[in-house]
Amino acid sequence: MSAKDTLPTVHRDTSGDFTTDRRLLLLSAMALVVGALGAGAAWALLRLIALFTNLAYFQRLSIDMPQFAGIHLAPWTIAIPVLGSLVVGLMARFGSDKIRGHGIPEAIEAILIGESRIEPKVAALKPLSSAIAIGTGGPFGAEGPIIMTGGALGSLFAQLFHLSAPERKTLLVAGAAAGMTGVFGTPIAAVLLAVELLLFEWKPRSFIPVVVAAVVAATLRPLILTSGPLFAYAAVPNIPVWGLLLCALAGIVAGLQSALLTVCLYGVEDLFRKLPIHWMWWPALGGVVVGIGGYLDPAVLGVGYDNIRSLLAGSLGVYAAISLLADKALVWIVALSSGTSGGVLAPLLIMGGALGALEAHIMPFGDAGFWALLGMAAILGGTMRAPLTSTFFAVELTGNTHILLPLLVGSVAAFAVTVLVMRRSILTERIARRGHHIMREYTIDPFLQTRVERVMTRVVHTLPASMPVPEAIEFFTTVEGPRRHKSYPIIDDTGILVGMASRADVLRWIREHAAANATLGDVTGKETNFMGYADELVGDLADRMAAADIGRVPIVDRGTLKVVGLVARRDILRVRAYVVHEEKERRRLLRMGSGPQ
Repeated sequence: MSAKDTLPTVHRDTSGDFTTDRRLLLLSAMALVVGALGAGAAWALLRLIALFTNLAYFQRLSIDMPQFAGIHLAPWTIAIPVLGSLVVGLMARFGSDKIRGHGIPEAIEAILIGESRIEPKVAALKPLSSAIAIGTGGPFGAEGPIIMTGGALGSLFAQLFHLSAPERKTLLVAGAAAGMTGVFGTPIAAVLLAVELLLFEWKPRSFIPVVVAAVVAATLRPLILTSGPLFAYAAVPNIPVWGLLLCALAGIVAGLQSALLTVCLYGVEDLFRKLPIHWMWWPALGGVVVGIGGYLDPAVLGVGYDNIRSLLAGSLGVYAAISLLADKALVWIVALSSGTSGGVLAPLLIMGGALGALEAHIMPFGDAGFWALLGMAAILGGTMRAPLTSTFFAVELTGNTHILLPLLVGSVAAFAVTVLVMRRSILTERIARRGHHIMREYTIDPFLQTRVERVMTRVVHTLPASMPVPEAIEFFTTVEGPRRHKSYPIIDDTGILVGMASRADVLRWIREHAAANATLGDVTGKETNFMGYADELVGDLADRMAAADIGRVPIVDRGTLKVVGLVARRDILRVRAYVVHEEKERRRLLRMGSGPQ
């Protein structure tokens, strides 16, 4: 058998900017359906919330969203949130406990841990439980539930087809983005939310279908809900040169506010965990606080969109803003900590906006609406650790692109504060408490940046193809010293790789009584001739090694097929060592008055 007969087809270099293939077209077509499902879910959720609110507080049958501002509630209405929360607790206990919480952590957990599979009952129970919780006074927004519901619909649709887990993830996130777009009319922010919070990758395979779904939802929204910005704000402040510093300062304050809210939220949750009763009853206890708070200040009940409009209009006085900030924070923290179902975006907008409205009284420029809006964007950027999402969310909600820069400054400042002072966000802390760690940083895979020639061992000990099998058996069973390895490349007289000989091969030869006159070239089959290439990416080689369950690979020149190196599993780990070294090594490369050092 010649070396030519044993050589496999050369593994071609297929590396490029992206790994996307034509299945992108299929996922994009499926995203059209998912986008429509997400928009429909948004319509249904908002109408359910309005229906339950009208039934519970006004005893009328209507799907038009009522307003709590300026009304006075009777004392008996304190029981409404209690009863609503009790129903949610029962649904979670006997239906699915995945409906508890504000939706986004549950979607993240399904993506990273559950192979992007969401059960049908979650898709049905999540919007219903959220509508009951919010409709009976819960101080929550609709965004978390609709993100979970839209994601569930995308996941269920994906499960009808033969798709991989990453492809199911793409459609799950597409549904979530479509749902958010349907509620708020913010397609760009919805896509950025997917990128910053849900996808955990930046690939055309996932990004493009998410955009398709968001665009479909944005197109359908004027037909089924309303057109135009949800909270229109057109003022453009005259910001002086130093004004952005004050915007950054307001962002820092919002970041501290975000950290305080997160700490309080999980602190109260820890208190609930210490109660000697089943968690099914916790929401009802939280409902007591919501009921009392709503009786004293009805503005804290429900989604509170009227509060956001008042803050942007600058119509709240100092006392009203302080009251709204304190009361909303209290009932929201207690209610969400109790494990009921509801979102966090709208409450954060209200609390950040109330603080911004108070700051407006000491700021030398801009009206109360501007500082309220900046506070809204900043607290979202800090709390969710998603500054781009929060910036464009505020812009699209108001339709005001002229204040993009100050909003970005405030959001990034708040983001920087929470990153430095808190290990986890309000979203990932809940997941961490369930025993799962999430890395939110997007980085380039170093294994896909490094060539094999950088990590391979260049001094290679080989065996000749002409070596008789008995001599090879003796070599493996008696030779000791530094050249003792588990396997060796076999080369012909010209240095071309023929195969590999391992200790396992020796045992097989002994067991099968290999012919005494046979050589390594005779007994080396094509299936043993696994090779790597010096110009190959380490990540590609590592994938092939893992698939073939091979721990030591000869490296050949792609043109001549001559052995130029050897890679073992420990060599691949050097790539990680390089990254750690580069992160920690600090050097001054330039000095004043001299060249590089």
